[in-house]
Amino acid sequence: QVQLVESGGGLVQAGGSLRLSCAASGRTFTNYVMGWFRQAPGKEREFVATLKWSTGTTYYVDSVKDRFTISRDNAKNTVYLQMNSLKPEDTAVYYCAGKFGLLDYNRYSQYRYWGQGTQVTVFS
Repeated sequence: QVQLVESGGGLVQAGGSLRLSCAASGRTFTNYVMGWFRQAPGKEREFVATLKWSTGTTYYVDSVKDRFTISRDNAKNTVYLQMNSLKPEDTAVYYCAGKFGLLDYNRYSQYRYWGQGTQVTVFS
């Protein structure tokens, strides 16, 4: 049984930083893509970043490039999202997700596995 468990959300002032973690268990993720999505109230779930587990290749939505970094720790089977220079518009529930293969990596409907989400609130 695959489980993705996020942690690390919280309340932070604009310009600050947070690091989200996603602990994955239940299968081997070598051929998987692990992504982060976010959803603000009244808005559709939005792609943030993704990482191809086997190669470490990463992709980002333009609005977070140069501010967010997705990475992995193979030994801990954990994916991270380091978020710097946070803005109020980054406020959302952040979800970790996993899918097989890189195709359509930015479409949330293509992801099979999901965590429970963690709230990130950025105040000015």
